[in-house]
Formats: sequence, structure tokens, C-alpha cells
Amino acid sequence: MKKIVLFIAAAFSISFAQAQNGPRVGIKAGVSYSNLSGDLDNQDIYDNKFGFTGGLTANFPLTSDGFLSIQPELLYTQKGYQYSDEKFSRAGVDYKYKGDVNFNYLELPVLLRVNAGGLFFEGGPQLSYLLGVRNNTEIQVGGNKYEDKDVIDKDDLSELEIGYAAGIGYQLQNGLSLGLRYNGSINSLAKEDKDELTNARHSAFLLTVGFLLPSGI
Repeated sequence: MKKIVLFIAAAFSISFAQAQNGPRVGIKAGVSYSNLSGDLDNQDIYDNKFGFTGGLTANFPLTSDGFLSIQPELLYTQKGYQYSDEKFSRAGVDYKYKGDVNFNYLELPVLLRVNAGGLFFEGGPQLSYLLGVRNNTEIQVGGNKYEDKDVIDKDDLSELEIGYAAGIGYQLQNGLSLGLRYNGSINSLAKEDKDELTNARHSAFLLTVGFLLPSGI
């Protein structure tokens, strides 16, 4: 709980530190399309999955004409993967996974935005805090029937993820916007080399609809 409080406090401190002329606040929501990247064993068994993303956003102009601005956000984002129908072997035994795994994050991107008319380009660093993992998978070992797979322990994973975000979108003068963003991770998902997710990193596309309130409200 203490880590979450510090994480939220960092979000607000960064926002206020960057504030200049005409700040605007708003909300956004949309879908995530994620998978794992990295040098993974049996990488073919991981497929993309859909999730939800949404939260608070703000925009602080850095120039008088609004060409450059800083956009910090505080988002809840679901990432993860689903298993394909591919089998793989380990120590001479055939395995097959079925289902998906959801990673729930509280994310703080702080992005530099270039505004060219309604079109905008954005990019910058992102911190993500792992709230929890929900495992909805089963496993087939050899010729045996599917059985419940062990629950992923959050303690075996990196709770704080360091990453980056880059995207493009269009914003109307009334504050409505549509954006497409890519999120990547720098550090590995698993803490220990022996873990199944060794060298794994999250990779996600976010498609969102947002609304910024007029400045001064």
C-alpha cells in the first residue's frame, strides 16, 4: 500500500512541477492489445490478448502557441498474453497451455507532446506498478487431461516496471481525442533467471478515446 501511495504522489508532483500556461485535465479510456517480447523459450506459445486501459490525464503547455506540451497520465492498464494451441517439449515431456494471464498495472507515463494543428505526436518514459496477476490457464502434461496451472506469485515478478511510450493521435478543439500508442518495457518481468518468464518484457498497443476539459475550469 505504501508503494502505491508513493507512486500516486510522484504522479502529482511531476504534474505540478511541469505546469505552466493553460493546464487542462481530463479522462481517457480504451483497449490494450498486448503480448510478451524478449528472448523467450517456446515463444510461439504466446499470443496477443485484449484488455482495458483508462484513467486521468493532464496537459501543460510549454510554449505560448501550444506547439509543445507535457502530458502526464495516471492509468489503470491490463496487459498480458494468451496461450496459442502450440505444443512444446521440456525434458522429453509434451506440454500444452490453454487460457490467458492478466497483469494489472497502475501506470505513470510522462510524455512530451508535439501538437501540429489537431494532429499530435507524443513520446517519453513510463513507470508501471504491478497491482496483481490473474491466471486463467490450464495445462496438459503428456496425455493427461487439463489441470489447473499454478497461480503466478507476484513476489516472483518485478513490481516496478521501467518503460517507454510513443504514439500518434488527433485532438479536436472541444477536447475530444483519439490516440494510438505503443508501450514497451526495459526491465525483465521476472526477478529470477529460473522463472518461466525470464527475459520476458511487456509489449502493448493502446487505442484510446479521451476528453480534456477547457483550460481554467
